[in-house]
Amino acid sequence: MASAPVLHNPVRRLRRAEYETLAETGAFENERVELLYGTIVHMSPKGIAHDRAIERLNELLLLQLAGRVAVRIQSAFAASDGSEPEPDIAIVPRDEHRTAHPDKAFLLIEVADSSLLTDRTTKAQLYAECGVPEYWVVNVRDGIVEVHTEIVAGAYTRLQPYRPGGILRPTAFPDAEIRVSDIL
Repeated sequence: MASAPVLHNPVRRLRRAEYETLAETGAFENERVELLYGTIVHMSPKGIAHDRAIERLNELLLLQLAGRVAVRIQSAFAASDGSEPEPDIAIVPRDEHRTAHPDKAFLLIEVADSSLLTDRTTKAQLYAECGVPEYWVVNVRDGIVEVHTEIVAGAYTRLQPYRPGGILRPTAFPDAEIRVSDIL
């Protein structure tokens, strides 16, 4: 198979509104994609450990945060004009989101195995740039949860790993407790 030619002219990036229009018309039917920095990116395949971690987190977060926030699962997040990722879990204000995807979040969570590099770099950068105060990477490969906080100049400056035996407390909801061993 021949490789694609190298383009020497700038590539025109998509805006989020254009991406949403394409999605609504079925352009990505049967594809798992998201918009990151103006580029349509294929999402990594999901495995059993990935799905189980999402299921457990959803259950645990709903039990403790019901009535205070919306817990969205693999739904679009309006991060910027050029990005509409689909975090595995988004803890967002309790708006009905009837006319637009949420653009504010208390906490975003990505469950990572094959997507670990992207979740640690591209998504961490994107979420910090749009002001999400807390971001968790549930690293199923290594059995830890990486908690990113303290945004300075559009980047998270604090990374705290939590291992089984540790207890996670979302910054915005310190009364909520999630045991790492209940997720992984």
